[in-house]
Amino acid sequence: MELLDSIKQNARKHNKRIVLPEGYEERNIKAADIAIAEGLAQIILLGDPAEMKAHAAQLGLKNLGKATMIDPKSHAKKQHYIDMMVELRKSKGMTVEEASKLIEDPLYLGVLMIKNGDADGEVSGADHATGDVLRPAFHYVKTAPGISVVSGAFIMILQDKSFGENGVLIFADSAVTPDPTDKQLAEIAVASAHTARTICGFEPKVALLSFSTKGSAKHELVDKVISAAAIAKQMAPDIMIEGELQGDAALVESIGQKKAPGSRIAGKANVLIFPDLNCGNIAYKLVQRLAHAEAIGPILQGMAAPINDLSRGCSVSDIVSMIAIAANQAAGLKK
Repeated sequence: MELLDSIKQNARKHNKRIVLPEGYEERNIKAADIAIAEGLAQIILLGDPAEMKAHAAQLGLKNLGKATMIDPKSHAKKQHYIDMMVELRKSKGMTVEEASKLIEDPLYLGVLMIKNGDADGEVSGADHATGDVLRPAFHYVKTAPGISVVSGAFIMILQDKSFGENGVLIFADSAVTPDPTDKQLAEIAVASAHTARTICGFEPKVALLSFSTKGSAKHELVDKVISAAAIAKQMAPDIMIEGELQGDAALVESIGQKKAPGSRIAGKANVLIFPDLNCGNIAYKLVQRLAHAEAIGPILQGMAAPINDLSRGCSVSDIVSMIAIAANQAAGLKK
């Protein structure tokens, strides 16, 4: 079974409630129709219900009647969410007047629904910048316990099945944090291992990458990776984590055995942690283009609930895939 098929199959088992704040946007409406047809999740669309229904009819969509449609400007729980916003942000000076305006923004309403337990996850960003998607999430959903940094992982599906887990690798951080500290890098490693387990369904073998393998070079940049590996092992002793490793030592078994003899991960890594965003973002794009790999993501990691940010150039199928991924994340967090 292909990985994406497996992710969708798992999503069907959990029946999670996924909110799409950009319910007015055509790709979201089409994706919602497909997700409902495939039974991936219970879909909540935010926007004017009359406009969304008219849009769906114009597009010839048959399943939108099964979606929950909520108008951010007028719904039964509006005052409850306003009161929540004021209570949760009163130390920051949030007023009733300000909250009354913000709650009509679908991006704020979506995260308040998650915070209140009325939704399990969110997929947004087809029509908004990343900062607009993440700001309300940071204010109200916040990061998961023990995690202080949000990161973005890509599932890389390679044509060459000899690498990673039958050709599947997790790359992180490739989307969010420019220059993580050693502690943040450790948190990214642990969060990425969780992504491997809950979404990809395999046991993570995590390699923290560097230009050095096991002391072959000395530099403060190498020291940060070594420190991050030690912190990550303390955070999650049940996860196989190793660093510092060069890329070839992490991926090619013959080289890994020479450069890091006795390692359980060298040459067998399926989760690659890059030392900074420059490396992670460049690497995933190079592998995507030069190796013709499929890149699924970014999958946001480290939040207390799934808040996934789409590229504004995303396709309908990208949104459908992210709905399934968010459902898997929600199920994993509950466990």
